[in-house]
Amino acid sequence: MKNLKTEITKIHYNKEANGVLVKLLDFASLFYGAGSRFKNFLYDKNILKPHHVKAFVISVGNLTTGGVGKTPVVAEFAKYLINRGDKPAIISRGYGGKLSNKQLNLISDGEKTYYNAKLAGDEPYWLSENVKGAVVVTSKNRFKAAQYAIEKFGVNYIILDDGFQHRKLYRDLDIVLMDSEKGFGREKLMPAGPLREGTEAFSRVDKLVIVSKNTDHTRAEKLAKIMAKKLKLPTAVCRTEPDYAYNIKTSERLPAGSDITAVSAIGQPEQFFAFLKDYNIKDKITFDDHHSYSKSELSGIKGKIVTTEKDAVKMLNFDMDNIYALKLKTELNVGELLNAGN
Repeated sequence: MKNLKTEITKIHYNKEANGVLVKLLDFASLFYGAGSRFKNFLYDKNILKPHHVKAFVISVGNLTTGGVGKTPVVAEFAKYLINRGDKPAIISRGYGGKLSNKQLNLISDGEKTYYNAKLAGDEPYWLSENVKGAVVVTSKNRFKAAQYAIEKFGVNYIILDDGFQHRKLYRDLDIVLMDSEKGFGREKLMPAGPLREGTEAFSRVDKLVIVSKNTDHTRAEKLAKIMAKKLKLPTAVCRTEPDYAYNIKTSERLPAGSDITAVSAIGQPEQFFAFLKDYNIKDKITFDDHHSYSKSELSGIKGKIVTTEKDAVKMLNFDMDNIYALKLKTELNVGELLNAGN
């Protein structure tokens, strides 16, 4: 169920990691870092220039690889804008979906969702189903996707899902997320560590959001104060907590104390398992991030299965009545983040 990518991810967050593989990864990161710095140099010196669009562009991204919690934050921004009368579009690369991201894929026009999770990708599909009123488009070319959303649907806000490293499109507000528990791991560049860029990239950040990866938010709140002082950046805390588990076929809620098998295919499953504290976990099964499930992988599991909403969207067509999804509630002061920069 796991591959080399999963093992490398473990190394990313293990400061005591050692061995031949670690040394090879450290060496490879020198080349990755050179490429990253060169690209940023070209943009910083205006040798390469980002494209502008006729909409306010918000990028929600991070300095590290997956699992920080961008999707709920993107959803909160979109919901806030919709509630105040704006029309946003969410632009995603569509990672993990079977649709080619070399083309423009309209996942949702704000009302109808046109593709299932396997085609669209789990995150774009989840956003389409959970943020009604937001246009959702996937494409490798974020500029063309943004232009399409503006011209076709008249959107006035573009939200880039995982857009911090995508400098081809100009953004008016760059928001970067940081994991309250794992931070920057080994603090090394990929593939030796989780960093997509060196910490010098903070010079491009407008706002920092500490995503609390614990039901006790004390650590996240302290980290927010430290980072705000250290980086001289406006810093907020995003509090995500478990709400309840529900049957994906019937919507029936799962009683606390139930025996379950926890199943996930996300970047950092530890938080998901911790969020299941109200249930009796008999077994934990993890797959690689963005794994495309088959019914046969789950049909042998006896009893109740609880998974993430991101995973559940890929199980909806299974003829199984024992699958439950954990609903989360997210608390983030979007108005404060927007109004200070807009």
